[in-house]
Amino acid sequence: MAWIRTVPDTETEGRIGKIYQAAIARAGRVFGIIKLMSIQPEILDASMTFYAAVTTTPRSPLPRWFRELVAVKVSAANDCFY
Repeated sequence: MAWIRTVPDTETEGRIGKIYQAAIARAGRVFGIIKLMSIQPEILDASMTFYAAVTTTPRSPLPRWFRELVAVKVSAANDCFY
């Protein structure tokens, strides 16, 4: 099994601390996909910015519920629980 070092919730500070706090506010916890990118904050920031632009931005021509439905269907098709 592969192992990748991550920043635990109890050791966050600065930029990663803010990202973890936002994740908890948004989802109630810090999911593994966020922790996976925690050792490279610039990649995590870029990923979260991309995610928000695709799924939650109010400037999209598609309604948010539809964008989230597409994300759920793609995750299901890929057998991914995220």
